[in-house]
Amino acid sequence: MLNIRYNSWLDRYKSPFGAVQKDQQLKIGIQVAAKNVATVELLVHEDGQTASIDHVLEKTAGDFYQTTLTLDQAGLYFYYFKITLQINSQPQVYFYGETDDRFGGVGQISAAHNLKAYQLTCYNKKVTAPAWYKSGVFYQIFPDRFFNGNPDGKLCAHRKNTFIYGTTEDTPLYVKDHTGSVIRWDFFGGNLRGIIAKIPYLKNLGITGIYLNPIFFANSSHRYDTNDYFRIDPMLGTEEDFRELIEKLHQAGICLILDGVFNHVGKDSKYFNARCLYYDKQTGAAQQKSSPYYSWFEFKHYPDDYAAWWGVKDLPKVDKNNPAFQKMIYADKNSVINKWTRMGVDGWRLDVADELPENFIIGLRETLAQFSQEKVLLGEVWEDASNKIAYGRRRHYVEGQELDGVMNYPLRHCILDLLSDQPSRSITAVIRELMSLRENYPRDFYFNLLNNIGTHDTERVYTALHGKIEKLRIAWELLFILPGVPCIYYGDEAGMKGGKDPQNRGFFPWKHPNQKIFSFVKKWVQRRKNLPVLQNGELVLGTGAGCLAVIRYNQNSLGLYVVNLSAKPQKLEFANFIFAHDNNDFGEFIFTELGPQQLAPYESRFEVVDRP
Repeated sequence: MLNIRYNSWLDRYKSPFGAVQKDQQLKIGIQVAAKNVATVELLVHEDGQTASIDHVLEKTAGDFYQTTLTLDQAGLYFYYFKITLQINSQPQVYFYGETDDRFGGVGQISAAHNLKAYQLTCYNKKVTAPAWYKSGVFYQIFPDRFFNGNPDGKLCAHRKNTFIYGTTEDTPLYVKDHTGSVIRWDFFGGNLRGIIAKIPYLKNLGITGIYLNPIFFANSSHRYDTNDYFRIDPMLGTEEDFRELIEKLHQAGICLILDGVFNHVGKDSKYFNARCLYYDKQTGAAQQKSSPYYSWFEFKHYPDDYAAWWGVKDLPKVDKNNPAFQKMIYADKNSVINKWTRMGVDGWRLDVADELPENFIIGLRETLAQFSQEKVLLGEVWEDASNKIAYGRRRHYVEGQELDGVMNYPLRHCILDLLSDQPSRSITAVIRELMSLRENYPRDFYFNLLNNIGTHDTERVYTALHGKIEKLRIAWELLFILPGVPCIYYGDEAGMKGGKDPQNRGFFPWKHPNQKIFSFVKKWVQRRKNLPVLQNGELVLGTGAGCLAVIRYNQNSLGLYVVNLSAKPQKLEFANFIFAHDNNDFGEFIFTELGPQQLAPYESRFEVVDRP
């Protein structure tokens, strides 16, 4: 009988845990309980390569086999085990790899044709995001929908062919023609002075950083269709307003990250200028082939048929490898990045990072690095960024030379799965995905993830959870309990509702915010800020009796969060829990400290104790 034991999350089998740095020694071992074991091999192959490097494991004690290896090149690697038994003078071969979900941990015996290898991430260097970011609590603002700070409440500017809402309580909608194209962009009139006016509100909530959706001149209210990267949208205010915003945010101890939209521009931008709405015919690739911007775009049939982001003709795609475009965005001393960062911007979030070439991201990062180590560079990636393939190419976001972190949409997906009225998977399955992210990302990159339970591209969390307050409370708790940097989408803390775009982009309900939700969120913001264990503590996850347990620990403290996700009361006993990672003795200690506990349906407990 053959009995194989391996778990990529346990130090006994793989040490150190998770991703490894280039030239760092890695120990891997496996337990093979069987008679007549001839060889146990570890087969490792680099991403994109078919040939593997074979390591014969040495028997160390009993039925345990181990080897050490060192990787001298950063990138993705994949590994599995080959066990050969000698039975009746004939070799019999078995393979051991990942389970079908590809999330690591305990694997399975597989046939050669159905083998799924474990992922091993190797990175060049640690990312060094600033302390203000790693310890922060962020707030995402969609500027048109936040607040109008003009004393008379009037618009900062007017624009032709726009739709202005009658009241701030109106439900957002798009005015479209028969083809589905937007023909009137909608505006509420929020502006930069509105953000300035609400700095006391943000300070009271405990916010230390703002992620601001695009603010440069554009046609739309979302402003992902940039007309001019060097100009504040007149409907938001002036450059002087922006300077004042930065100054007053910094005085309040709040940092600012801007949205960098560099994959595409607006069709009416000075660079493309399809309709000459704002610029004369002397500029714009769609007006003259002699335009200095003509080479930035791919025309299939000039001038009306051109490459656009996901085929949206409002958003012509730019050739990011064009030297002139790179110079304008980041390489020139007067580039977009240099202008606004010199003004005091603390970091950038790169929209649709999958569309940006590696050399573009690296070049932009090098420009930011010239300012100081106090800047941060994030990317919009919706999946596990460690193994992302975009347009047929593996991306290298996490290896140290590109991004400091990405938006953590997988976390939102996991939280909503846990709280679904009809869960599509078990608590154990969700834990496996969460552990996979922790294992695949380098530690510093993982702790730099910008966590969210809602953004301008998703349903409001209140709506996603069908207005069930007990589940909403748990979603907020998990946002602040789990590793990463929490980010609140404007208005979620006030109980805003809304489905997908554009309903999720309503105006902030200043007249009637939900004070109970606000107070609850504020309490957790303060906990995140005041408890270092929630900022830098390692993670252990466990489940038992319909409950989820989250342990965070550092050198000084142990934090335990446990929530009953079932519809009936549950008694908390350590013996009922199975933990996914080593150090579950911490769990036993905390459970003992708490004493006998019982949780009602959807009730939670959170405790922090000194580490023994």
